[in-house]
Amino acid sequence: MNLDDLAYMQQLDTDHMLRHIDGLPDQFEAAWHHAQTLPLPASVRQVALLGMGGSAIGGDLLAAYLAGRSKVAVSVVRGYDLPAWVHGQETLVIASSFSGNTEETLAAYDQALARDVQVLGMTTGGKLAQQLAAHNHLAWTFSTDIGHPRAAIGWSFGLLLALAARAGWAEGIEADLKDAIATLKAYRERYAASVPAATNHAKRQAGQFIGRVPVFIGAGIFEPIARRWKGQLNENSKVWAMFDVLPEMNHNTVVGIEFPQEVLGKLAVMFIASPQYDHPRVALRHQLTQELFLTSGIMTDRFEPVGDNPLTQMLHAIQFGDYLSYYTAMAYGADPAVIMPIQELKAALANL
Repeated sequence: MNLDDLAYMQQLDTDHMLRHIDGLPDQFEAAWHHAQTLPLPASVRQVALLGMGGSAIGGDLLAAYLAGRSKVAVSVVRGYDLPAWVHGQETLVIASSFSGNTEETLAAYDQALARDVQVLGMTTGGKLAQQLAAHNHLAWTFSTDIGHPRAAIGWSFGLLLALAARAGWAEGIEADLKDAIATLKAYRERYAASVPAATNHAKRQAGQFIGRVPVFIGAGIFEPIARRWKGQLNENSKVWAMFDVLPEMNHNTVVGIEFPQEVLGKLAVMFIASPQYDHPRVALRHQLTQELFLTSGIMTDRFEPVGDNPLTQMLHAIQFGDYLSYYTAMAYGADPAVIMPIQELKAALANL
């Protein structure tokens, strides 16, 4: 395992996933500028974002970011069916599908047609783009050379941020994003593949995960970050990973630290913590829970994102998690682009 062998990484990374991770701040800039001339919905009081995987996580991030600053409620619907509360013109349904062919999202979109709701689609094309045009719904289409939804988080989340800003759902978004992009560009230089493992935090952390099952823990605005890290380790690194949330896990998960000992000894628990933006009691729970795990023989570590506003810390944490997943893939000798089990499941479903 040599995470400083650039030639080896280039050979293994067949679809240039590293280039997409390096390009995260550029994605956010492109998405923001692209969205400035796109059509807006009328005023709403609630939003249901339909999506799966990399097309859904942007909705989770938006919901977390807006929760403390907007009266517009945002919820993510992962699945085939719309909940009963999704109805009426004060509700906006956002159908988010990178490919435009996600079957769960398309099924839920079909249900929205009979709900008298406002509809907006975010996609690069596919069946969703065709349906949006057929029903004269708002379409925020975009074009990118990225072939994987998980690698286009700058688009899926960036477009939503621009929508929220332009629609007046919250103030200060543009200033927060400008600061966040500057931070991403600065830290890109620290996490780059050319930076040796001795001084590269993302590479060093990846080394700690080898032979272990990563578990990510976050709270508040960092709950979707923990989910994002879990998904990136699953898809890019091909490893089993989990996420949990505070304070909920203090009411159940912390009891399950006795058996089976041979498995618990293989866990690597990472707490995503922010002294600035975690609730004070949550900050205390981070500390006490980590101490509890350590005394039980469970390996733990802590990541604290940087930034002077919540969005900057969220995006810095996303960036670190993406690099972390990439270097973990390299350490295992896995091509981060390949997602054979998902493709096999889709093929099987298509035949049923």
